[in-house]
Amino acid sequence: MEFSFTAEQDQFRDVLGRFMRDKSPASAVRSLMETDKGFDAEVWQQLCAEQGLAGIHLPEDCGGTGYGPVELAIIMEEQGRALLCSPFMASAVMAGYAILQTGTDDQKRALLPGIADGSTIATLAITEQSGLWRDDDIQLQATKSGDDYVLSGTKRFVVDGQNADLLVVAGRTDAGVSLFTVNAGSEGVTCRVANAMDPTRKLAEIDFSSAPAQLLGVEGGVDLAAIFNAVLIAFANEMVGGAQAMLDSAIEYAKLRVQFGREIGSFQGLKHRFSDLMVDIELAKATAYQAAQHLADGKDATAFASMAKATASEVFRHAAHECIQFHGGIGFTWENDTHLWFKRAKSSEVFLGTPNDHRERMLQAMGI
Repeated sequence: MEFSFTAEQDQFRDVLGRFMRDKSPASAVRSLMETDKGFDAEVWQQLCAEQGLAGIHLPEDCGGTGYGPVELAIIMEEQGRALLCSPFMASAVMAGYAILQTGTDDQKRALLPGIADGSTIATLAITEQSGLWRDDDIQLQATKSGDDYVLSGTKRFVVDGQNADLLVVAGRTDAGVSLFTVNAGSEGVTCRVANAMDPTRKLAEIDFSSAPAQLLGVEGGVDLAAIFNAVLIAFANEMVGGAQAMLDSAIEYAKLRVQFGREIGSFQGLKHRFSDLMVDIELAKATAYQAAQHLADGKDATAFASMAKATASEVFRHAAHECIQFHGGIGFTWENDTHLWFKRAKSSEVFLGTPNDHRERMLQAMGI
């Protein structure tokens, strides 16, 4: 399948790239990662209300702009390149897709506009003890209580859970796994920030003790695999952007660093490594965008999504490691910014499943 960007998409990327570079320099990332909140509320409002980015993939009648997975992928790539600290992944991508896939028409029209304009920060709480996104891992109990439900259990690795106003929670009912919406400030909801490898993306653990909840869609009607695929594809493109940032940083340093009377970028041995890394990144980028196009075409994207995640996570981790090596001794210091992307790369490699997990999932989807 041939894939290329339209002129409009290229222009969108250029404008978006300038916005990200302006709003997310490394100095801002360093400041925000030391805070409990982890993001700049003013930038978040500019991103959502002014730029309309959080609703790019949402229907117009739900407050979005009616574009799709490819445009969302462009946003994610540029955010990954700039290491933007924001609840975009949690709210717009994870919770947004969950509501879009599962909610009734009335629920979509009620919940998605707030996510699109940034006035509501939402997140998706799926994983529990094992940290894996699969039906048999979900043990949180949802019990009928009048017209609504109460939830009891614990969710782990909830992205930006400490910032959320709205929680979209997977729970088990007699009909199977279902999704519920919970007001984060409700009685019976306790959230604590978890220790995480990557300080630029906050994770939380959330306890539910008979917390009041509303059913999203119908009991047992959630297609977790479809939501997972959409999230994985967006996530893969974010990692592609991070990998490209590492290559750009390494090349820039190689033009400045002089050794033996020459810029180190002129040495053939380094040129080979730069070339190999560029090829790897282009492969990951092509895989991630093909997956996004597959999703946009309305096809089953399971194999493509897992292939994109496995490829992008390995390439991002490798690019971050190589960038440190290219910088030499200074690359290991706190003052050098490379470690910020390296930590994101290592955490992204295992978040939502390791490369081996996704290669196995891809093969199963292909019937192998």
